[in-house]
Amino acid sequence: MKLRYLFSALFACGAVTVASAQTIGEQELSQLKGSFVKDAQTVAAQNILMGDRNIKNKTQNKNAVNAVDHFFKYRVDVKGITNQLGSGRCWMFTSLNAIRPTAQKKYDYSKFDFSHNYNYFWDMLEKANLYLENMINTVDKDITDQEVVWYLKSPVGDGGVWNLFYNLGEKYGVVPKEVMPETEHSNSTGQMLGVINRRLKKAGYDIRQVYEQKVIAKAGKKDIAAALKGAKMEALEDVYRVLALCLGEPPTEFTWKYKNNKGEVVTVKSTPKEFYEGLVPADYDPQTLIMIMNDPTREYYKVYEIANYRNTIEGVNWVYLNLPNEDIKEAALKSIKANEPMYASCDVGKESDSKAGVCDDNMYDYESFLGIDLSMDKKARILTRYSGSSHAMLLMACDTDENDKPVKWQFENSWGPASGHNGYLTFTDKWFDEYMFRIVINKKYLNAKAIEAAKQAPIMLPAWDYMW
Repeated sequence: MKLRYLFSALFACGAVTVASAQTIGEQELSQLKGSFVKDAQTVAAQNILMGDRNIKNKTQNKNAVNAVDHFFKYRVDVKGITNQLGSGRCWMFTSLNAIRPTAQKKYDYSKFDFSHNYNYFWDMLEKANLYLENMINTVDKDITDQEVVWYLKSPVGDGGVWNLFYNLGEKYGVVPKEVMPETEHSNSTGQMLGVINRRLKKAGYDIRQVYEQKVIAKAGKKDIAAALKGAKMEALEDVYRVLALCLGEPPTEFTWKYKNNKGEVVTVKSTPKEFYEGLVPADYDPQTLIMIMNDPTREYYKVYEIANYRNTIEGVNWVYLNLPNEDIKEAALKSIKANEPMYASCDVGKESDSKAGVCDDNMYDYESFLGIDLSMDKKARILTRYSGSSHAMLLMACDTDENDKPVKWQFENSWGPASGHNGYLTFTDKWFDEYMFRIVINKKYLNAKAIEAAKQAPIMLPAWDYMW
């Protein structure tokens, strides 16, 4: 009898829940129709939009574009614009662009650039190995477990952040672009990635099957470990084969000839590691360089680490110090004044005109034109997944007012010289507040409070955290 009353109570609670979720009935529909008042402004907007799907062109604030020039009081000495084409390697291009001026000066070669294809090969292979190791480490978890699902969802991708480049540089070095040129598949990565991810998903499933069979057979730990490693290496061999076929095999040593700015033919013999070590300072590491980030959803002056966000097993994870924008700008301006460009990333698609090369927080007025409310602050945009860092570029210029306060900034982009303002993107200081996310900078440019905060042990965030 008590059980019967319990079910009755549960059913009643469920009925209340269902009843509270209402459909669009006649009353609601009448209210919605009544809210659409066809005054002259509304009819004009309707006529425009029904004949033209480009809302951005109709809502752009031309004054915002025209008000921004591309002249700067402080500008890092950088030369040349790169082009990542149809790939997600902005983080790699930006990281290499940050050290490219050093190479241009050292080798007296203003046209110098790195082989992004070389580092891309190793990034893909290392990410594949990390994924396979993650599948082995979670082999005893259910396939519907959140961590397992996260790994299986997208085994490898060509996106990343600065720490991934650091891991690659320390392990494999770098080479000039002529040593391992771009290929069709490094310039447009989608199809190759599709094949590799399909093979890796199969490998992830196979690894779990091997484990299950060995457990059923009551095999020992050494036998199980050997079987899992065998399945991993079989998949990794296939990944290497696809990469070598599509990208070419990376050199272990090379001879590079070029004609310098004086017209002289120069020959350089090196290994990738030696070449890398000759370009980066001895303190080019996470102890000297730090990623600082503006994330208003979390406490400032705290250090955070993203679990498993790296490419090499032995490499460092993504770690950042969360700071207010004022602290970040202060440090960034110091770095630019010292002629040191910075890896930076932002939500480049928001309030930007890529043709004009201008970003302004008032770039588009959808609200006035459409008659709707779109207002959200940065925290709300992040938590609702509307905004997040989408692209990395080199932060290399700042213009200030008579009090030396920033009014606008500039990125060196990696979308080619035809994009933006001759390859550069200028953004207002207010846009910095709203859509800039992270910068990699030398710690010496931080203020005392930030330097002290950087000493804290990181707070670990899961790999599937909403910011990543």
